Amino acid sequence: MVSFIKRTDWRLFIAACGLTIAGLLSLASNERDFFWKQIAWTLCGLLCAFILSYIDLRSFFSRKSIMIGIYSVGMALLIATYFFAPVVKGNRAWIFIGPFQFQPSEFMKVALVIVLAYFFSRRHVGIAHVRTLLESLVIAGIPAIAIALQPEMGSALLLCALWFGFVVISGLPWKHITVFALIGVVCFAGMWLFVLKDYQKDRIINVIYPNADPLGASYNVIQSKIAIGSGGFFGKGFSQGTQVQLGFLPEAHNDFIFSAITEEGGLFAACSVVILFLWMIKRLLSIGQRVEGNTTRFICAGTAILFTAQFVVNIGSTMGLLPVIGVTLPFVSYGGSSILASWMLIGIVQSMYTKQ
Repeated sequence: MVSFIKRTDWRLFIAACGLTIAGLLSLASNERDFFWKQIAWTLCGLLCAFILSYIDLRSFFSRKSIMIGIYSVGMALLIATYFFAPVVKGNRAWIFIGPFQFQPSEFMKVALVIVLAYFFSRRHVGIAHVRTLLESLVIAGIPAIAIALQPEMGSALLLCALWFGFVVISGLPWKHITVFALIGVVCFAGMWLFVLKDYQKDRIINVIYPNADPLGASYNVIQSKIAIGSGGFFGKGFSQGTQVQLGFLPEAHNDFIFSAITEEGGLFAACSVVILFLWMIKRLLSIGQRVEGNTTRFICAGTAILFTAQFVVNIGSTMGLLPVIGVTLPFVSYGGSSILASWMLIGIVQSMYTKQ
């Protein structure tokens, strides 16, 4: 136990805890009911992280049979969600078990980090081969499609970003990356014509024309910008944010929690959140450089890629720089499945580090 405590990277835990506390303070200010639920899920996440970090997971993550099992369980949950989950806010994304509910797509992100890390750790030398790229794309594409059918485009796009990040760090030549970018443009055009619904198209259009529909599709982002801009340097104070407290800012506990934090805590609070996040990513990449074995290094890198993609999309959408697609801010936004899955990844990374 003493050796475990000494070898643990407490700086990573502190950064993640700092982000979690920022989210809890915002919920305590604005959404008391969500605050207590988030406290419970955070404690579960911390317990899960410590248990995972204490177990030597290296032997598990080196077995192909276990990778198949992790992937299969994740896909089974996604399929069950699509066929049996009730419709909530237009999506079939949550499975209900008595008073509890969880979102399988959040845990599929964890599973895909592990499975893709295992795959690329053994195939990254031949990353430029068409077969390798197609196999990895199938591994990531099947759950992404299953999630998109719920429909939950935010998580589906995050899985695609995770796959692309793995491809890039595996050393794919830039000419191949350019080809993939062109293919992505073609795919987007096809989705625009045949897949995306009108409200999803409106969100994309609003990035280019932010004031096109101020009382409709543009309303959320406009209110978010007002909240961010009115915070000043030190903010309006705890429970004093007018946009949040008067209900003008929608989803202040989730998609737009960064806006709520900035309004009440100002630029100081916003920068603190960004600094804590960058510190966490730095620690993840630093651990990835120190651990032994390709799979463990790819797990660290994959965790950093996933968190960074979520961070960029969430904060970008609150500022109107990216479409609002329902992506949570890691460790900060309300959501039991999200906070638990995030802490699971921290625990897995710590296991890779402490048991080397």
